Amino acid sequence: MRLNGEISSGEEEPEDEKQAATTTTSSPHKVVVGYALTSKKKKSFMQPTFTALARNKGIYFVAVDVNKPLPEQGPFDIILHKLSGEEWSEIIEDYRQKHPEVTVLDPPDAIQHLHNRQSMLQDVADLNLSDCHGKVGIPRQLVITKDKDPSTIPYEVTKAGMKLPLVAKPLVVDGSAKSHELFLAYDEFSLSELEPPLVLQEFVNHGGLLFKIYIVGEAIKVVRRFSLPNISKRELSKVAGVFRFPRVSCAAASADDADLDPNIAEHPPWPLLERLARELRHRLGLRLFNIDMIREYGTKDVFYVIDINYFPGKVWENARI
Repeated sequence: MRLNGEISSGEEEPEDEKQAATTTTSSPHKVVVGYALTSKKKKSFMQPTFTALARNKGIYFVAVDVNKPLPEQGPFDIILHKLSGEEWSEIIEDYRQKHPEVTVLDPPDAIQHLHNRQSMLQDVADLNLSDCHGKVGIPRQLVITKDKDPSTIPYEVTKAGMKLPLVAKPLVVDGSAKSHELFLAYDEFSLSELEPPLVLQEFVNHGGLLFKIYIVGEAIKVVRRFSLPNISKRELSKVAGVFRFPRVSCAAASADDADLDPNIAEHPPWPLLERLARELRHRLGLRLFNIDMIREYGTKDVFYVIDINYFPGKVWENARI
């Protein structure tokens, strides 16, 4: 079987994985989780401290061998996966239909919904959370399709009435470093330097701080990350061009321990987060994802969701699926 991404297959399973596969299902207090991950994801997610903590709670992780038929492996209580490719999607969907007793995290068609930055945020735009101690929306955005000539982007931006500056992101999210590239455009004419397909979002000043909201089932965890700084009208009038920024909001940009203005650093209201998480779990059909959210600078309760990611890299304790 050939799947997109570098796969960890054909490896010798640790003894505790082998034991889990043959003994744990006999006890109602033990859970077997089959995992099918790329090598990169396995390295970041399957940390010894995490798997040890899981074993102490009766949860055993067993690697899925992608070179063998999935129904011949297990039995599993849960299958955790993050592999791309049409073949794998068909395999895991077929397994999910034939084994409804196994929890598959998550359905491939629901994951696919997040691979397009236009469709991923539509469910947020359709929400009405005005009665939950705050307002949640998405920035105004414009999709530039692959068939568009880059030289026409300035015209499209002007026609749509988009306000500068603009954040430019690749339309398709495929897990590659390129799909997480971020550009900031100070003038519309420089946008012709970028390569479609793209999503252009109006930049919202947010005090240089972003909230990453991790959702695992009904569990919610919020952390703060440094983000792009505010842009003043004066700066906007003096600067031109398109500038590439490194990936923001990564773990290395943690702002949890920083001395920040309380008006900027205060977490979004908990009732708002609970309602948002509950609505998106239902609308997206996912149980393992994270939301990137910002608070509009100068406000207390106006928030924007700017990205949604499936199976984020952050792992924290006490999250229950």
